[in-house]
Amino acid sequence: MDHAVSSEMHERRRHAAGEIRRRLVAHLAAGGTTDTAGGTLERDRSIYVDSARAERERRELFLEQPLVAGLSQDIASAGDCLLFEDAGPPILIVRAGDGRLRAFLNMCTHRASRLVGAHANGRCERRDRLTCPFHAWSFDLDGRLAAVPGRDGFDAATLSRRNLVPVAVAEWHGLVFVQASGPVREIDVPAYLGAFAPEMAQLELAALVPIRSSRLTANANWKLALDTYCEGYHFGTLHRSTIGRSHHSNVAVFDDFAPHWRLSFADRALDALVGNPESGWPDAEYGGVHFLFPNTIIVAGTLAPGETGVRVFRLFPGAGAGMMACRIAVYASPSVARDASRVEREFAFDDAESEITQEDYRMAVEAYRNLENAPEGFSVVYGRNEPALQAFHRAITEKIGEPG
Repeated sequence: MDHAVSSEMHERRRHAAGEIRRRLVAHLAAGGTTDTAGGTLERDRSIYVDSARAERERRELFLEQPLVAGLSQDIASAGDCLLFEDAGPPILIVRAGDGRLRAFLNMCTHRASRLVGAHANGRCERRDRLTCPFHAWSFDLDGRLAAVPGRDGFDAATLSRRNLVPVAVAEWHGLVFVQASGPVREIDVPAYLGAFAPEMAQLELAALVPIRSSRLTANANWKLALDTYCEGYHFGTLHRSTIGRSHHSNVAVFDDFAPHWRLSFADRALDALVGNPESGWPDAEYGGVHFLFPNTIIVAGTLAPGETGVRVFRLFPGAGAGMMACRIAVYASPSVARDASRVEREFAFDDAESEITQEDYRMAVEAYRNLENAPEGFSVVYGRNEPALQAFHRAITEKIGEPG
C-alpha cells in the first residue's frame, strides 16, 4: 500500500476513533448509559441445542457463505500455503507464482489422500509443488497435475481430468476468504461486506504479520461462545479482575452494518475527559470489536503511534449442537513482531489458555448444559443493552429462519 493510501486510512481511523470516543464520553457523562436496541429479544432454547438446527446452520452459514480463512501475511509469498478445515471440507489455500491465491480441496485426485499437512496454526512449509505423500502425484501451484510416477499405467484422457478440485477464494485488504461449497466463482467481498467494507479497509490488515495462534474446543454451541464477545454487560462480574478493572461494564457504542457490526467499550481512562472541553482531549486511538458474519470477531487496537494489532477469533460448530472450536490468532505491525519483549508484554494473555478466554468459555459450557436440560418452551432473553447480541441473532434468523 502506498503512502498516500496509508495516510488516507490513518485519517479515516482517526476520525472514526474521535466519533466513537465522543459517544462513549457522553454515555459516561450521563451516568453510565449505553447504546441500546429498541426492545428486548427472546429466542427459544432450540437455537442452541437442536441438532437439526445445528446441521442447517452448518450448511447455510458455514458452507454457503464466505468465511475468513486468515490474513494475507499468513500466506505472504509464492509457495506459502494455509489449511482451512474447521468448516468441514479440507481446503488448501496457496499463493501461486503470479502472487494470486488459489484454493483447492486438500485431496489428491488419484485416491483422495490428504495432499498437504500443516502445523497447528494451519500454515504449511513453503513449496513449489504439491506432492501427495501416498504415490507422489505432484501438482503445480495452480492446481494442474504436473507429474505422475508410473504414468504409463494411466491413459492420457484420464489424467487430463485429474487437476485439483478448485474452491472459491478471495483476497481483499488483507483478509482471505473462502467459500467451502457451491459454484466456484469470484467471491464479491465488497458486496458481501456492504457498508462495512470501508470500516474494514481502514484497518490495513494487509500490513500486519502473524504473532501467535492457538485453538480451543468446548462442549458448547458455537453461538453461546460467540455471544460472550457481543456485550460488555458482564465485564464487572465475570471479568472483575481483568477487563472489569480497565473498562466500564454496560457502557458501549454499537454501529450496525447488518449482518456485520462494530462494538466499542468504555475504557476507564475516559473518565478523565468527562466534563472537560473536547479541545483539550488527547488524540483518540482507534479500537473496537468488529464482527464479520457469520463467525469472525476481529478486535483491533492501537499499540503505539503508527503501530496496530488485532486479535482474530473464528468460531466454528463441531460435530454436534454441543461441540465447537475457536481459532485464535494475533497479528501486529512488523516493528512489534521483531521485538520479542514487546510481543510478550502486549500479547501475553492472547491465547486459548488466557484467564479471560477460559472464563468466557466456561460460562458457555455451563449454559449449554443448562439449556439441554431446560423445559420445553424455555427461552433466553437479550436485553436492550445488548444490541450487538441482538443483531447477531437477528442476522442468523434472517438467513435461515426462525427456530423450528
